[in-house]
Amino acid sequence: MFVIPMTRHSADLSQRIERLFNVDPDARALRSPALDVTESDQSYTLQLDLPGIAKEAVKIRIEGRRVSVDAEQALPVALPDGERVLHRERSVTRFSRSIALPQELDQAGSSAKLENGVLTLSLAKRVPAGAGELSVS
Repeated sequence: MFVIPMTRHSADLSQRIERLFNVDPDARALRSPALDVTESDQSYTLQLDLPGIAKEAVKIRIEGRRVSVDAEQALPVALPDGERVLHRERSVTRFSRSIALPQELDQAGSSAKLENGVLTLSLAKRVPAGAGELSVS
């Protein structure tokens, strides 16, 4: 196997390739955030890395036993008059992740918090209704 070592000049190479193929510099990269899942008898706990994301930009959807998380970084602020960008490697990024868990979820008993770039979801398991009786009318 032949390996080509990449050095700090790889960013310059990347920029040249982008210019060659006319890649839109304002395009939003789609990333799948790193995810940890733990389980207790009553709930699942998911932790996702969402660096640079405001809590208002996070959207969480629960459907049955599937949970989906979507988030997007805010657009960069405009530069003050007289300033210009000399070098930019950070881009606006969209995060998206969906996972199906073994048991259905109870949305009312679940919660979410975002601290230091880590989103923590505490997802309550739906307790199945026990056997019941029907009365005959």
